[in-house]
Amino acid sequence: MNYYSMTIAGCKRDLPICPLNDRLSIGAFVIIGDSELSNACAAELLKKAPDYDYMITAEAKGMPLVHDMARLRGDRKYFVARKGPKLYMTGVFEVSVRSITTAKEQKLYLDTADAELMKGKRILIVDDVVSTGESLEALERLVSMAGGIVAGRMFILAEGEAINRDDIIYLEKLPLFTPEGKPIV
Repeated sequence: MNYYSMTIAGCKRDLPICPLNDRLSIGAFVIIGDSELSNACAAELLKKAPDYDYMITAEAKGMPLVHDMARLRGDRKYFVARKGPKLYMTGVFEVSVRSITTAKEQKLYLDTADAELMKGKRILIVDDVVSTGESLEALERLVSMAGGIVAGRMFILAEGEAINRDDIIYLEKLPLFTPEGKPIV
């Protein structure tokens, strides 16, 4: 297996290069279970964060990051767009999404009780990686449906064409790769 070495928020990591299809591979970035990296990235992102009232992320890979950011800033609450409705939800808003790492269409759900808290508030969208922007767009739609105002969009890594976006904040660039594991520039 090929690896791509990079330093993110002062933490050196070797990302396994995984085939996405017969023409493209990606560097697999997984923050779940890596508390050192999650804490370091949270601290660095908070230095760049715009003013906000609440944060939101999508289940599941952004959850440790948004949790660490909230803990470091002293936020009492953040929101998670879930991949399925939960029994405790009082009602749901639903959007469809297809991300680069998911083979089929998925749905994201926001509890209407959370949506009520978001109404008229500045919401910071936080996630681990932005690539095609599909997951970001789904989170933006949920924030809009809830009556919230997108205050900013923050990621640890921007991948592929996302590095050219001027509406996001990220820590590092992650290239896409050929099937042989060579970075695509």
